[in-house]
Parts: sequence; C-alpha cells; structure tokens
Amino acid sequence: MYRKNALAAGVAAALALGSVTLVTTQSTAVPQSAAAAGASAAQPGAGFRAMTADTRSEAIRTAGRNAAATARELGLGPDERLVAKDVLIDADGSRHVRYDRTYDGLAVIGGDLVVHLTGDGRITGSDLAHQGAIRVTRTTPKLTAADASAKAVKHAKHVKKAKAGSKDSTLVVYAAGKIPVLAYRSTVTGAGETGPASREAVIVDADSGALLDQYELHQSVTGTGNGVTVGQVSIETTQTGSGYTLTDAAHGGTIVYDSYNSPQSNPRQNARAFTKTSNSWGNGTASSRESAAVDASYGLAKTWDYYKNSFNRSGIRNDGRGAPAYVHVDTNLVNAFYDDNCFCMYFGDGSSQNGNTPVTAVDVAGHEMSHGVTAATANLTYSGESGGLNEATSDIFGTMVEFYAGNTADPGDYYIGEKLNMSSGYLRRMDNPSADGKSLSCWNSGAGSADVHYSSGIANHFFYLASEGTGTKTIGGRSHNGTTCNNDTFAGIGKDKAAAVWYRALSAYMTSSTNYAGARTATLQAAADLYGTNSQERYLASKAWAAVSVGTALPDPGNGTPTPGPTDPTDPPGGNALTNGSFEQGTSGWTQSDNIITNSSLQPARDGSWYAWMMGYGADAVESVSQSNIAVPATGAPKLTFSLKVSTQESGYVAYDTLKVKINGTTLATYSNANASSGYVQKTVDLSAYKGQAVKLEFAGTEDTYLPTVFLVDQIAIG
Repeated sequence: MYRKNALAAGVAAALALGSVTLVTTQSTAVPQSAAAAGASAAQPGAGFRAMTADTRSEAIRTAGRNAAATARELGLGPDERLVAKDVLIDADGSRHVRYDRTYDGLAVIGGDLVVHLTGDGRITGSDLAHQGAIRVTRTTPKLTAADASAKAVKHAKHVKKAKAGSKDSTLVVYAAGKIPVLAYRSTVTGAGETGPASREAVIVDADSGALLDQYELHQSVTGTGNGVTVGQVSIETTQTGSGYTLTDAAHGGTIVYDSYNSPQSNPRQNARAFTKTSNSWGNGTASSRESAAVDASYGLAKTWDYYKNSFNRSGIRNDGRGAPAYVHVDTNLVNAFYDDNCFCMYFGDGSSQNGNTPVTAVDVAGHEMSHGVTAATANLTYSGESGGLNEATSDIFGTMVEFYAGNTADPGDYYIGEKLNMSSGYLRRMDNPSADGKSLSCWNSGAGSADVHYSSGIANHFFYLASEGTGTKTIGGRSHNGTTCNNDTFAGIGKDKAAAVWYRALSAYMTSSTNYAGARTATLQAAADLYGTNSQERYLASKAWAAVSVGTALPDPGNGTPTPGPTDPTDPPGGNALTNGSFEQGTSGWTQSDNIITNSSLQPARDGSWYAWMMGYGADAVESVSQSNIAVPATGAPKLTFSLKVSTQESGYVAYDTLKVKINGTTLATYSNANASSGYVQKTVDLSAYKGQAVKLEFAGTEDTYLPTVFLVDQIAIG
C-alpha cells in the first residue's frame, strides 16, 4: 500500500554523513536518476550500482544509525523502531532504504517501508505497507500462546490434520489490515500440497482468536519433473584433497547436498555432501543420484549469474552468500521450494505421477531462488493479491533465467515447467495463463481470493505482453499467443527491459502489502526512472496493464493524447452512467487517494464482497474516492443513493470525523461519527440541481487525531 497522505515532514538520512535533515514532503518517489523525458536508453543494473559486500553492509549500518531519527521525522510513534533491511544506490547516488518495523519490541507484519533519498540526502518520497504510525491499545494478549495455537489449528485450510504447540505461536502486531491489532502468528504443520509435513502460517487476533490471515509457508512450484533437463554442461566444483565436492565457490559457496530422502519436516536430517574422486558428475538419467544435483547446481549458478549480470545483485540477499540446496528430498515429492527460515532450497524426486522425474529444471531453480530475492526485498505477503505477485515474480525471473542460460536442451520460452513431464505439458503459461483452466489471465474483483499460483497469471500475462506485445509467435520452439482482455493490439518493449522494470519496482517501490493496482504504480514509476516519463517503454507498460484489466493506458507520448483501443467507447455528450457502483469490479471506474476499495474480510460489504473502506486510523487523515463524467438524468427527480455503515470509538454527538458527499466540489451531504449505526443504512441525496449535467461524484473523508471512525460505502447509484 502506498502513502495515503503526504508526510507532515520528510526525512533526509544523509547516509554517507550519518545525519538526518528535515526536508520537503512527497508521497511517491521522484528519483533524480530518471532518464530524460522521452529517452529510451536502458540503464544497466535496473539503474542500481554494483556494490561490494562491505559497501552494502556499511550502507545498512549507516541506515540503522539513522533509523531513530528517520522514524521521528516520518511521524512514527514512540513505541516504534525501524530496522534497516537493505540499501540500494542508483547510478547517480540516489538511495532507496528499506526498513522493517517493530512495536514495543514486537515484529510488525505489514509494517515495512522504503525511504527514497537523493545522493545529498534529500528525501524524494517514501512507500509504506501501512500508512503512518502504528497504534494498538495494549501489548498484553487475552489469549495465551497455547490458546492461539489451538485457534490456528482450527483455522488451518492449507493442511489437514494440523498440529501446533505453544512454541509455534509468536506475539506480533498485524498491520496488513487497515487498523493494526495485536495478534499471534502461528505455524501449523500437517498434510498438504507439499507432503505430509507441509507448513502454514495462521494469524489470529490475540484477544478473540478471530482469523486475520493464512498462507502456505513453502512457496513452491507444484507439479512433476522431467529428469535431467540440462544435458552436458559445465558446473563449478571444489577440489578437497584427493576428491571433489559440489561446492560452487564462484557463486557464494553454494553447496548442493543429497538429502537422502530425509522428510520434509527436516530435509537435512540424513543429508550429506556430494563427493567423489573424479570431477565428472551424473549420467544424464535419474538412475544416478548425481544427475539431479547437476541440474540444481547448474540452474542455481545461472540464476546467480543472471541477477549479477542484469541487476548487479550478488546472491539472494545481495550479500555474496550462496544458499545451500538439497536434492532427493522425501519420497514421491513432486515439488521444489525455497525456505527463508533456513535460507535454503529443496528439490523433490517426483513420483509415479510424472515418471519419477526430479523437479530440477532451470526455470524451477530460477523460480525458487527468486522467492528468496522477493523475501529479501519487497517480502510480498504470500496471500491475496500480493501472494499472486510473489508467485508471478518467481515465474518472471525463472523464465528470464531460462532465456539467460541459453541451453539448447531447454531453450527459453514463456512456459513455466515445460520440462517437468506434466500431462498438460507445462505448469503455467505466461502468454495465455487461463489455458490451464485455473489461472487468471485478467484481473477481476475475486483475484485476491484465488490461489496465489492462479492469481499470479495476471502479472505473468502483463509481463508477457509488456515483453512481446500481442499476436502469435513461436518462441523456444513453442507456440505463443499474446491475447488481451480488452482486444487491444500493441508492440512489446522486449523482455530485458520489462524484467528491469519489474526488478526495480520490486526492489525500490513494492512493499509487503502491494496489490495489483500498487504493482502498476510501482512498475510505471520504475519505467519512468529507467527510460523517462514520456518514454514509449512506460507507455507500453501501461498498455500491458490495461490489457490485463488493471488500470487504463497512459496518454500516448507521441502526440500527448490517449491512444484508444479497438473497443474504447466514445463518451456521449451528457457523460456516462455511473459504473461499478457496487465495487465488485474492484477499482474499475474509480479514482482513489489510496487503497480504499477493498474486499478485506475485516469489514463487511453491503452485498457481494467489495466495498469502500474510508478512515479508521485514529490519527489525522484525509482521503477520497471519486468518479468523473457521470451523466445525471435530464428528466424526473434525479438522486444519488448509497449504503453507509458508520462505526466509531468516539462518543456523543459532536462531529469529530466526517464523510462528505460532493458533486463538482460542492458538499451536498455530511455524515460523521454521530451517525454511527450497527449496519448499513441507505442514504439519498437530491441531484435535481444537476439535471442533464456530467458531474464528478466524490466521497471525501476527514479524521482527527483522537479516536477512530470507520465509514463503509457500498451500492452507489444515480437515477
């Protein structure tokens, strides 16, 4: 989620000098490294400098020393602390400092943020997963850890026969919703997609035990393998005495181990390093335990090289350390996964379902290692729309690694897992995600409720269209068809530029709660940084987002006016009918100051699952949601109707927090905390004065610094 309001004060953490200076106020970054308007020359490394491990460590230490002053200037509360996680430096010296938050010593889920600074320490903006200061009434829970674990077991949906003990639940502050609450984060274990020891995170309210969120902990590719896919290749090994090991000193000391079928609950239980007296490994078939290790070693090395040569990134965490990998995990495991807790990767051997083919293809290795990169950068929450973006990021860079490897046995294409011997021939397709019958090709209001492996199709589709454009192509010997959701046609910007845009957006602008609308904002900002605000690259990226039903295309930079798609309607003289008044199409048709339109289960919709959630911070805030060029009927007695639910912690009848209904900027009705109700109430506003006119409708909320008031709006109509 991006900032709702401009900060009351900015912060300039002059990292090189170790000082903090009060500066200007902006809510989105305006990087000084942005290419000149209209420029299209790509910046190397997605615009970031290469840094040695020592340089990066010192930049993070300096950011840590400035953390307290930064928190104060950002307006965070006295119980909050910032923990420096990473620093990226642009070619011109501009910096992007990523922080995690704690509250009274507790980790804050959804509290991460990025502060953007010029080379001389002036702030240009910031992106926060949660707007403003964190406030909870207390940090003493009503439930014990054992109580929370019991609740988590009952709520678990990704695993069966779930189990969790008191040590499996940790007290946290959950700020991924609109209002932060004290919560427990529990890890439950049971039988699931990844085997008998699958794990799921379940987050429950620390007082009531109500479910707040849940998601799988193994971020995985589920499917079948295709044995040894890379053929004859060179791999890096290490000589030890009279023998050799699969230790890749050229890539951070990455070691590939044989798990010897250790269970998923402890894949390292029986693990041992691969060693032998000769430096020739595997026989090209699954009959040799070394063959799968060759695939994994090769794929991880190519992934490392891709990130290093494309983005100046040195390993998963950009610290030069390689993550260990374990092949032959468990039995009958048709899966592979990255585990950030152990900073390692696991690869299964497949099962009879796929001819017992190990899950070690190049794009799988790139996919899993990229989960680690996401965890080290935006740390996208693995549920809802952010979970789909998390999975898509791994598909995007797994695909790019496959292209980068240039292996004739597995040529680059936009099919995911096409070498894994699946009955369908692939795991997912980026050009046509819905071809598998489950994945989403176009955004819709239910995207946040879909399995993350299926909602990832929206971003995968975007990336393909941004890279290759529309139309049919043969890539890597496979048929591709760039269809769109709006029947538009356009050219792509090329996969290397599209990948640079996505990586910069992930690293510098996305946060844990970024959704699809936020991803569009982040990528268009990244495209502006790299190629210019008025570049064709930024324009075509916006076309690709519109083509998957996320936002609309930007004006064509060639003539300064929008380029209509084939199905774009021409506005009638009197304006258009109000669209998407029930919000069931998400943000379509509406302009919002932040992520107001939501399907969050933390509040009820009047009908369906989507609604507008305004205010509720208990802090100074202003926000709005509006729609323009709405046609008011020219006959009869036109009126605006909508459903409103007001809940508040204020008391009495003084209007402290307000929601105003405006037409063309004129306030026609005002509601406040004094209008609190137990449920939705239909409201009516007379529009007779605007007969036959095209108007702008706006709901504008204002909240003071004391107690919170929540305004929920749904079922809007003009007739």
